[in-house]
Amino acid sequence: MKLSYSLGSLLSIEDLLKCAEKTNRVKPDTVWIPETWGMENYAIMSSVASKTKSKIGSSIINIYSRSPALIAMGAATLDTLSNQRFVLGIGTSSVPIIQGLHGYRFERPLQRMKETVEIIRLVLSGKKINYTGEIFSLRGFSLLIKPPRPNIPIYIAAVNQKMTDLAWSIGDGVIFYLRPISEMKTTIAKMQKKRVIDVACQMITSVSEDGDLAKDRVRKTLSFYISVGEIYRKFLAENGFKKETEQIYEEYLKSGLDSVHELVTDSMLESLTISGSPQECRKQLKRVHEAGITQPIIQFNPIGDVSKSFDLLMKTFSGA
Repeated sequence: MKLSYSLGSLLSIEDLLKCAEKTNRVKPDTVWIPETWGMENYAIMSSVASKTKSKIGSSIINIYSRSPALIAMGAATLDTLSNQRFVLGIGTSSVPIIQGLHGYRFERPLQRMKETVEIIRLVLSGKKINYTGEIFSLRGFSLLIKPPRPNIPIYIAAVNQKMTDLAWSIGDGVIFYLRPISEMKTTIAKMQKKRVIDVACQMITSVSEDGDLAKDRVRKTLSFYISVGEIYRKFLAENGFKKETEQIYEEYLKSGLDSVHELVTDSMLESLTISGSPQECRKQLKRVHEAGITQPIIQFNPIGDVSKSFDLLMKTFSGA
């Protein structure tokens, strides 16, 4: 099993870099860095690359706020700086982020993803390219630097089935998030028969000697994404959590985020997160791997002192 870590949204830049350096003790496969509306991805990953010896991955760079050529330029630069350790994770993000925060129209996500991957791969070939698609058109584009390798791994974040199909068709890997374990097991078994790729899943994770404290921490993260993320809310409603997601969203509309975490059920924690005592978390990780996840990504949700919390997290999963 390839075990990886995700460091980001809940950490300061200083804490993130300290945690990245600590990963050298346990040597995870990849240190993934999210972007959302926090740290700019390429900039922070350049610093992370100098701190960890593991691969570094973007989880994810959205395909609307940067052009495909610009994404490829960043990928080639970072792959050079990291000595060919970069993994490019891309996704469509969501309507609130793309339209509300970036000011772009969220249109034709499947076609945009398809063309983006095609252009990135052409650019990274190092050749001068001419490309005509339904969305993008490039004439005589070529990088002024020589990419260190022509095939940087591209992982596609997927929620709905159409994007999942596309990920299995053109991606080197897929990145899942907030999917019930039972659903993933069925989906992965079906999709891997078509073409075998690396299946990464970012799991909201918190570990504490006080298991209830860890579960309360992930309840807050989980309820946040259900409250503000329509795409996750819809998917979970269609896959066993209709009543729970409706209750959480109704409470969010009425009272905001202050108390919505109280509506996250134990069954949701068991299916969607890794949380609790170290012993509980190790058992949960095993269940995730048995569902067909070839690369579990431990999304660090700290409790109290960040450094001590991350030390416990690494100790819990060392040797996994």
